[in-house]
Amino acid sequence: MSPRGARARRANGKKHVTWLAAGVVVLGGTAVTAVAASAGGEDARPGDGAPRAKAHALPLDGKDPKRRALPRTGTQAFSLVGVSWEDSGDSFGGTAQIRTRGAATGEWSAWRDLDFEVRAPESAEGGEPGVRGASEPLWVGPSDGVEARVVADDGETSVPDALRLDMIDPGETVRGNGNGGVKGSGKAGGKGGTEPTASPDTTRTTPAGPAPEPSTTPPEAATGEASADPAPSTAPPQEPTGPAPTTEPSRSPEPGTTTPTTPTAPTAPTIVSRADWGADESLVQDPPSYLNKVDAVFVHHTAGTNDYACADSPAVIRAILAYHVRTNGWNDVGYNFFVDKCGTVFEGRAGGVDRPVLGAHTYGFNSYSSGVSLLGDYENGGVPTAAAQRAIADLAAWKLGLHGVDPEAKVTLTAAADTGVWTKGQAATLHTVSGHRDGYATLCPGATLYSALPGIRAAAGGSPYATGN
Repeated sequence: MSPRGARARRANGKKHVTWLAAGVVVLGGTAVTAVAASAGGEDARPGDGAPRAKAHALPLDGKDPKRRALPRTGTQAFSLVGVSWEDSGDSFGGTAQIRTRGAATGEWSAWRDLDFEVRAPESAEGGEPGVRGASEPLWVGPSDGVEARVVADDGETSVPDALRLDMIDPGETVRGNGNGGVKGSGKAGGKGGTEPTASPDTTRTTPAGPAPEPSTTPPEAATGEASADPAPSTAPPQEPTGPAPTTEPSRSPEPGTTTPTTPTAPTAPTIVSRADWGADESLVQDPPSYLNKVDAVFVHHTAGTNDYACADSPAVIRAILAYHVRTNGWNDVGYNFFVDKCGTVFEGRAGGVDRPVLGAHTYGFNSYSSGVSLLGDYENGGVPTAAAQRAIADLAAWKLGLHGVDPEAKVTLTAAADTGVWTKGQAATLHTVSGHRDGYATLCPGATLYSALPGIRAAAGGSPYATGN
């Protein structure tokens, strides 16, 4: 069997973009650096109607090599925050805490920890110049002030070099003309597609008016045993190589030809397109890379808060996109899909929801899988709603069904990197619907969401979107 990574295809002639400091604004006696895009000497601009996210950075300087602190400081508007440093290969085992000032109330929040469980993808994307080490982003809601403290742990001699605080303002969500969903179109999102429009009208996929508190009762699940473990691949994945991918959907067969018999799945679940949640496509400079097959779906959580309104989900996703590109230095948002607590599914990384797009979500296993992230924190008391669990189950059933994969089975994959759970080249036997922690040393997707995965797998097996149902 050929190495899976060799099946991934990436376009040639890709662009390199450096996110440059465009200017400095003094607020509250502290310099706020505005981070802007620069590509080929021209300012990148979003499509008409798309709210453009704004990124701001504050350097975390100081004389103490093991400690950095930022006093309470007024800032430009932001809703998502994290810290980053120059070298993505420099892991950080210390602590970082932030508190923010609410823009509406003027009140300061309690201290909140930032998580350091993110790694640049093992693919060529993670080795590009400008890729930074970073914490997970934290959604804090509309804010205009911040205080921060970062401390190296006992085993570290210093905090990372070029440490800074990154803040993202996702822009205002405006209800527009989008249809609120896509049905597996290969043209959804990505360069060369339609220009972004306004964010989705949430009444198309969620109840009108304020969303009721979603139920946490697990979805009604089918029962059944997973299939026996398959034989592992004998060769580790390689870096994605090969000809440029196409951005067009599969063509219909010519008259008189015979269509190969392959497993098929029903029409896709309703998925809010990138255009409808307001993705700034000017951020994405390189075309997507593709796999030949999706063998597994990894489930994640975004951490942050569970108190967001479902109407704010597009803004949260826009902020994560901007953070992954402008802070981490990746080409696009890492996750292939998002789900919110009301059960709405959103397209993530561009390239087509029905196509095997190479993401940046599960270090060591990106070249086999698709990643779906549930908005919210499910490690510190949050409980995934029944609607969210059902949406994940249906999405996993459909996505795996496109490739003839049973969502209740197991699969053996070869780790492409040392992940803290698996060593590079080791055969890893995993559920086809697994949690992030199954592949990488992390608490993600949180204790309560992880404990819900057996029921989600069973529900996926009985889903109307599963192959054969």
